[in-house]
Amino acid sequence: MSHSQFTPGERFATMIDWAPSEADGIWWHLGWKRVLLEPGFVKLEWEPSSNHSFPAGGGWIVHGGMVTALLDTAMGSATWTLLNDHEVFLTADLRTEFYRPTVPGRVTAEGRVIHKTRRVTFASAELFDAKGKLLASCRGTNLTIDVTSPEDQSKKGPTSPSRG
Repeated sequence: MSHSQFTPGERFATMIDWAPSEADGIWWHLGWKRVLLEPGFVKLEWEPSSNHSFPAGGGWIVHGGMVTALLDTAMGSATWTLLNDHEVFLTADLRTEFYRPTVPGRVTAEGRVIHKTRRVTFASAELFDAKGKLLASCRGTNLTIDVTSPEDQSKKGPTSPSRG
């Protein structure tokens, strides 16, 4: 069953066979796994441990920043599936709502594009525990940058990291 009505961008094809390696930073370090990929939709799995948590009431709660990072990555990956090779994006806005504590153990994040224009992508993501219970949700706005555009190249950002 397709989750998307979006046309894949050129970057989608490079994502199909991708598997995280040590060169992929946070994916490798935290052990995130992509389990489903469609244009505008991504499903990720993760098994946070007490190393990603803080003690609370005799147990552990996964840090909200870790939850937000996973949800942001799910939305960003969904956005990336719709971009062409000359495009990148920046997250302009990110909001997370926590409904229940996330505890160590397998969780699943589903990220999807809600609406996309040439320059702006609106996305959402939800986090579920192993029993399918909703733990948190996130909404984000991503701004597309054309790395070949003289207008975009004149701005500070990912097209010119040395100007940081």
